[in-house]
This record gives sequence, C-alpha cells and structure tokens, in this order.
Amino acid sequence: QVQLVESGGGLVQPGGSLRLSCAASRTIFSIYAMGWYRQAPGKQRELVAQFISGSNINYADSVKGRFTISRDNFKNTVYLQMNNLKPDDTAVYYCNVVYRELVYWGQGTQVTVSS
Repeated sequence: QVQLVESGGGLVQPGGSLRLSCAASRTIFSIYAMGWYRQAPGKQRELVAQFISGSNINYADSVKGRFTISRDNFKNTVYLQMNNLKPDDTAVYYCNVVYRELVYWGQGTQVTVSS
C-alpha cells in the first residue's frame, strides 16, 4: 500500500508559477513510476510528467520547457515545478505511483490559471 498526499495547488495568473508536492507513505527509491497526471473538466486524465525506473523522465509535449519534475528520496516526495502557466493548464492534478504492478492515486489538487 502507498498513500499519497498532494499539496501546492491554487489560483495563479497566466505566466505565473506554482510548485506541487506529493509525499508518499513509503520510500520512493524502489517505486517503478511516480509522477503527475491532470484532468481538466470534460477531458480525459492525461500524463503531465513522471519518473520511470529511477531517473528516466517523461513529459507531455504541452508542458516541455515549462514544467520540471524532481524528487527527494529522503523525504519520499516528488515535486512538479510549473512555470509560465497558461489557462489551458487549469485542471485537477493527481499524483500517481506504480508500485509492484499496482497503481495508486492521490486525492488531487486544483490548479486554476486565470486573470
């Protein structure tokens, strides 16, 4: 079992920045995949960024160059630094972990980009 606690969402103006955090209840060193998905109203949940098998990183094309995923293994935490935010980034952001072939989700945190 892995519990995930997210924080850091909120309301920001276009061009602004936010940092999301996801703290896991167990060590993330041995987790196969850990990262972030998002779901906008009326749309399917989509991958934003994730670590795979340690240090390999995937980013959605729409966030490349603006978002950065990072991790702190000592704190069992993964971060998503989001810069130059756009209204299209508005969504609920979910932390995701794949561990021992099971998928775990956080409760989600709302990110709203609006002037």
